[in-house]
Amino acid sequence: QVQLVESGGGLVQPGGSLRLSCAASGNIFRINDMGWYRQAPGKDRELVAITSGGSTNYADSVKARFTISRDNAKNTVYLQMNSLRPEDTAVYYCVADVYRSLVSHKNYWGQGTQVTVSS
Repeated sequence: QVQLVESGGGLVQPGGSLRLSCAASGNIFRINDMGWYRQAPGKDRELVAITSGGSTNYADSVKARFTISRDNAKNTVYLQMNSLRPEDTAVYYCVADVYRSLVSHKNYWGQGTQVTVSS
């Protein structure tokens, strides 16, 4: 089995920063894409940022404020969030496209971590 464990969420004032981490463990052959989604109350889950093969993509709403990075040796993905706004308030989920063998793969999700931006 594969587990994704997130950490780093919390309460921060507008303009502040937070760094989220997500570590994958278990029966892992290799990991392809890793990324972050978020879901605010009453809204659909949306892509925040994703990294694959050295390339990165961001939602327009977070470009120039958020940075995604990963440590392949640790099977860990990070999301550095700067200049946070109240509209960034959501539960943040990490996702990883995990290969458990040479050809078999699926997406695994973390349990989510709450980020609240409020004064």
